[in-house]
Amino acid sequence: MEVKAKVVIALGGNALQEKGTPPTAEAQLKVIEKTAEHLADLSCKGYEMAIVHGNGPQVGRIVLSQEIAARENPQTPAMPFDVCGAMSEGFIGYQIQQKLRDALRNRNRNVPVVTLITQVVVDKNDPAFHNPTKPIGPFYTEEEALELEKDKGYVMREDAGRGWRRVVPSPKPVKITEISAVKRLWDTTIVITSGGGGIPVVENMDGSLTGVAAVIDKDLAAEKLAEDIEADMLLILTDVEKVCINYGKPDQKKVGHMTVREAIRYVEEGHFAAGSMLPKVMAAIAFARTFPGKKAIITSLDKAVDALEGKAGTIVTMA
Repeated sequence: MEVKAKVVIALGGNALQEKGTPPTAEAQLKVIEKTAEHLADLSCKGYEMAIVHGNGPQVGRIVLSQEIAARENPQTPAMPFDVCGAMSEGFIGYQIQQKLRDALRNRNRNVPVVTLITQVVVDKNDPAFHNPTKPIGPFYTEEEALELEKDKGYVMREDAGRGWRRVVPSPKPVKITEISAVKRLWDTTIVITSGGGGIPVVENMDGSLTGVAAVIDKDLAAEKLAEDIEADMLLILTDVEKVCINYGKPDQKKVGHMTVREAIRYVEEGHFAAGSMLPKVMAAIAFARTFPGKKAIITSLDKAVDALEGKAGTIVTMA
């Protein structure tokens, strides 16, 4: 089959969970089964891909369950935050890997799918460690959020009008430790990598790595991956077909194309919320800047095929 393009796909939260469904592994698997159908369609059309997924709600719930278990039984100490991130990367990757394999087999497409537990180096002096912004875990009311701040010392912030959530540091990705493995697998395998943005680690003087309590934004991690493998396109999938300016206002407007200069202007004007669309736009800007002849696309999961063919989504280019 002719290869159309090398694509790095960043899966938004709606590709893993649906509003109104219980936050269980079983419910998540059903949503991922639907997601896998769209991904399989891309593969069958000749696109080579790597997949990056988020983990904000999942890692938050893992941390919460660890804390509850430790409180109820001292014999089950809570795992460190980075270990909880690794847990989320493993179980989400496993579910995507399983359902995508099934979807490909049903189309008689014999392409292996593998999940690669990925460490991503961050700068220990990144200012993000002093300004937590990444939402994790479930939503709370304002009253519940204030109680958690008081009782547990969490940093809680309102998340794009959807409720209050715990926020943790979100440092920028510097280096994907397992990138050589991704490159070796690329020609034969669909790789699920840098899940949840990757497990954040810092590099010590002797070259060893140490995990840190943070969550790397998955869109920025996907952009870093796209740079490293010199992808033809960065496809960022979310729950809307196109990026909007003046979102939620009477003069809301969908944007089909943005140059880097226009996108930066919209960012400076405050059109994009920090917990939702902003990192997607920033990732798209970074990719278009790095590869002036290439494009980043932000769109919904069900429009992924159309978007890659130029029929949907918001396209971000250098000019």
